[in-house]
Amino acid sequence: MTSFLAQHGVWAVFGLMLIDAVFPAASELIMVYGGALASGALAHKLHLFGSELESGLPAYLAIAVAGSVGYLVGGIAGWAIGYYGGRPFLERHGRWLHLTPARLERAERWFDRWGDWAVFVGRVTPVARSFVSIPAGVFEMPLGRYILWTAVGSAAWCFALAGVGWGLGSSWEHFHHAFRYADIAIAVAVIGAAAWLLVRWRRSSTMARRGDSAR
Repeated sequence: MTSFLAQHGVWAVFGLMLIDAVFPAASELIMVYGGALASGALAHKLHLFGSELESGLPAYLAIAVAGSVGYLVGGIAGWAIGYYGGRPFLERHGRWLHLTPARLERAERWFDRWGDWAVFVGRVTPVARSFVSIPAGVFEMPLGRYILWTAVGSAAWCFALAGVGWGLGSSWEHFHHAFRYADIAIAVAVIGAAAWLLVRWRRSSTMARRGDSAR
């Protein structure tokens, strides 16, 4: 991903953040690395419409705005999927978007509790931010208010994380090295959770078969 960002710069940030609005695409890494590129401390330079961007504030603004606008466009597309597809669409295809019935029910409780604030808070919450767009459409949140809160939340997220990357600058390689170990820890945790669920499923299946035999 970092190689793709380095090669395509601003447009890569726009496209990846568009995807992240409906499907988790590591927006944290995208914006932090984009900010590091904007600082000029890395070997790669940013280009836009064929022109090289000046390192520093102009490049930082380009990265942050690209991420914010990309996320907004993707968020509107996600809202439209939910609004026009509704629950029947998610019942048939939700698994491809990681929106299971249980996750949709949690999202509905979230919206019932927070109202419009559910969109803003969701946009600045890691991982969960990718599961706001489609439910907002399913629950028929008015498009105008949805766009407003999505724009505010995504801008806050993108400008803040790009700022972190810009501040890291030449320290990016050390950060990236440490981040690799975080990736390994997450992978181990996921594998451990999957193994635990498999053991539970096998135990419950065994108990169910014993119960049927007892009858």
